[in-house]
Amino acid sequence: MNRAALWGLFAVMPAAVAAAEPFVVDPDTGNNTFTAVFDAPLGERITAVSSSVSCQLNLDEQTSTASGVCSVPLTEIRVDNEETKTGHFQQWSTNKKMPPKQCKFEAHLNMVHFGELLPGQPVRFSVDIPFTVCGRSRDDGGKEHVEGTVVLLPAEGGSRKTVKIRAHLEKFSRDRYRVGPKYTDGWLARVQSLANVVADEGTIDLTLFAKEGKSQAKSQK
Repeated sequence: MNRAALWGLFAVMPAAVAAAEPFVVDPDTGNNTFTAVFDAPLGERITAVSSSVSCQLNLDEQTSTASGVCSVPLTEIRVDNEETKTGHFQQWSTNKKMPPKQCKFEAHLNMVHFGELLPGQPVRFSVDIPFTVCGRSRDDGGKEHVEGTVVLLPAEGGSRKTVKIRAHLEKFSRDRYRVGPKYTDGWLARVQSLANVVADEGTIDLTLFAKEGKSQAKSQK
């Protein structure tokens, strides 16, 4: 029976493959999506989106584990499709202490155990994984709880195996990652006025397609 690695943010892998075989989510295909929504009850509903999600993953069939990293570059995230809001989000994320191009939102997988997967049939998963924002971990050292489904898509002919992942994260606190005006130079005077306008907690949803990575690994050399 085929098996698949459970990925929470971002990744799950099919077993029935050699140990430590690479799988890749290609940021250039345009069909991988990241959506974060922060909805303040008395303020704004802010939506941050990107289609530039990248994952480098490895599945070890012998130990039934998956490891790797998935990331979204800060400069590839658009906020409400507005330049001003996008610029403010970049300042809040970096705290104006690094160039936005050096910042990523990342999910880290380390020996994540996987469960069985039937081809063409969604399988639910639930996992806790660590995230970082611009290299910063959660201030309490905790992990994010991610739930979703994974489907091993039928392969056609000699095409590479593909896994479709849908992942959902509730109550993602930007404050725990020091993302916000109170951590950013030049914004301190506006912290109080923004308190009820911008929500601290939001949701993150991802839809990803992970393929056997041999061909794409070559293109990244």
